Parts: sequence; C-alpha cells; structure tokens
Amino acid sequence: MGSNTSDAEWNREQRSETKTQRLDRNWASLLQELRVVQTGVQILTGFLLTLPFQDGFEDLGGSLRVVYLVTVTSAVSAAILLAAPVALHRALFRRHQLELIVTVAHRLSYIGLLLLGIALSGAMTVVFGATSGPVPAVVAGTVTGLLFGIFWLLLPLILRARTDPDPG
Repeated sequence: MGSNTSDAEWNREQRSETKTQRLDRNWASLLQELRVVQTGVQILTGFLLTLPFQDGFEDLGGSLRVVYLVTVTSAVSAAILLAAPVALHRALFRRHQLELIVTVAHRLSYIGLLLLGIALSGAMTVVFGATSGPVPAVVAGTVTGLLFGIFWLLLPLILRARTDPDPG
C-alpha cells in the first residue's frame, strides 16, 4: 500500500471490496480472534474462581491473596470485555451500525487482552508463590509480564510502525 493510498482505496483497488464488505471482513476476523482467546480466558477464569474453595488456599499469605484478588478480577474483567462485542452486536443487530460495532469491539478487545496479560502474570505469581516461595513468585510474575509486554505489546507496535498507516 503506497503512502498516499488510504486503507479504503487500497481495499477497493486490490480486493474490489466495498466499505460494507470491508466491515463484514473486519467483523469476521475480529470474531475469529475473540474465539481463540475466549476459551483460554474462560478456562483461566474458571480455575481462578475455584481456588478459594480448595484445601490450602487459606494458607496463602496476605500479599499473595491480594495478588490473587487482582488476578481473578483481571480474568473476570477480561472475560467480560472479550465477550462484550457479541452483546454489542446483538443490541445493534439490524441497525446498520457495523462500523460502530467493529470500532468499539476493536477497542474492547485491546483492553480485554491487556487484562488477560495481567491475569496470566498474576496467575504465575500465585502458583509460584504457593509452591516455591516469594522470590520465585516475583520472578515468575515478572518474566510472564515481560513476555506479555514484548510479544503482545512491543512486537505488534514495532511491526505496526514499520507498515503504512491503516486508517480503517
């Protein structure tokens, strides 16, 4: 895509795609991405929600319980935000608001993925804290957070900066 060509123009020229077809494709692509992450989020959330009812949970120290609460809150919030685009679509179905749905769903997905990264880092902290102690817990949580930051934030931003702007 040339620097003077907009995303909409490129789609028309290269794909013979109308604005509505592009929105349909973007919506389908976004839904497929959400399907991939929702299963993992739901499993993680379910696991975290059962932890307080397991033997030994009461042995967690105060700071590890705080990490657990932040983690479970992040996981539940991620599950809500990553499922929200479906509810949004249902509420606006047949109202010809696909552009709004795709835009809002895109943003909800970003926030949901950020919360998922926090939940994964927290889960590693809790697991390592419960099994190996505070130092391994901090290391595991930090490494997980760094990997999340590198592969889910930094790498996509670097690759995005190397491509032409995409207004659509």
